[in-house]
Amino acid sequence: MSGLERDSVERQARKVVPGLGWRPGEENRQDLMLRYLSAVATTSAARAGEQPPHPKEPRPILDEDKSAPATPRVREVMSMPAVSVPGETPFLEIVRTLSREHLGAVPVVDADHQVIGVVSESDLLAKAAAQVAVPHPGPIRRLREHRLYEKGRGETAATLMTSPAITVAPGTTVADAAWLAARSRLKRLPVVDHKDRLVGVVSRIDLVRALVRDDTKIREEIETRIIRQDFLLDPDAFEVTVENGVVSVSGEVDGSLIPKLLESIEEIDDVVEVSEHLTAH
Repeated sequence: MSGLERDSVERQARKVVPGLGWRPGEENRQDLMLRYLSAVATTSAARAGEQPPHPKEPRPILDEDKSAPATPRVREVMSMPAVSVPGETPFLEIVRTLSREHLGAVPVVDADHQVIGVVSESDLLAKAAAQVAVPHPGPIRRLREHRLYEKGRGETAATLMTSPAITVAPGTTVADAAWLAARSRLKRLPVVDHKDRLVGVVSRIDLVRALVRDDTKIREEIETRIIRQDFLLDPDAFEVTVENGVVSVSGEVDGSLIPKLLESIEEIDDVVEVSEHLTAH
């Protein structure tokens, strides 16, 4: 994240809560989210048939290229087994399940373990609100209240849930799952097999961690793929550090190689900025 971007984020945060200082680790969290949102935006633009701003050309992955990172899939980051409730689960038991598992929503499954919907805290609150709501005049308000009362009459997961559920397959790419979660404003997505049976669940934090590689992996790619393989140089002759996606590289190298070396590092996914301290010889 550049200094300008960080100042802008901080100004917006302070508008929401005037006088509130950064919490410990807040800058790191902001950097992480910007890198994550950038990956989601790239996927969204591709789905819309547009090119994202300043796209990075994908590096061809050859069969013998073992150092190139594979496209992460949902199956690699999902949690198993997934907590679920049968359709006949009563209201109070759903409340207990969400509380016990520290969840905001849970998939609802039928007798064949197929996902038929998702019941969330919002669905449960709708029932609670319907029981104490006071009728208001006006056609729009009456329509909203009618829907609320319909939800409020539910007593089981099948009658309280939101259906159909938004799900992903184990083979879905993490980027596509992140795009779907962002578009649907969901924190968790049920993962289903080809018969719609629940096999796991993937959360937004799982997707963040998978999309945004940690600094150690970025440094390893710079030293192994770029310095050693692409430029046939000795990684021990360089000092490479990465902090929150910001790369610092120093060492002595042929001056004619410096521009291309820096360009190759900048093109790595999740690299936010490159600080260069190279000496030409």
